[in-house]
Amino acid sequence: MLISPAYAQGMDSMLGSASQFLPLVMIFAVFWFLLIRPQQQKAKEMKNMLAALKRGDRVVTGGGIIGVVQKVAMVADKDGKQVPGTEVDVEIAPNLKVTVLRDTITSVIRPVAANDAKPTK
Repeated sequence: MLISPAYAQGMDSMLGSASQFLPLVMIFAVFWFLLIRPQQQKAKEMKNMLAALKRGDRVVTGGGIIGVVQKVAMVADKDGKQVPGTEVDVEIAPNLKVTVLRDTITSVIRPVAANDAKPTK
């Protein structure tokens, strides 16, 4: 009667706290694989696409303007090395060139080869 029944709660309390923490870990894992990781990969692809921008590429700006890159400005960095600048000259109509920021370009339109069959006579 003088002995407390607290000695019987040893392992149950340790498993109980771990089982409460497990759903939080699972939720974070789901968010990582479904939201965070794909967004990081897309940002990396976008950075590589903008770094590889060259004359003659068809681009779409953030405002929806489609044009052809005419000039990619090169600037010298602090080491004196030539690197692509932040501005790009884009021709949006014949003899109409605009200067846009590189970061406002949302995509590069790559020509896709047609998969048409030979024309019938």
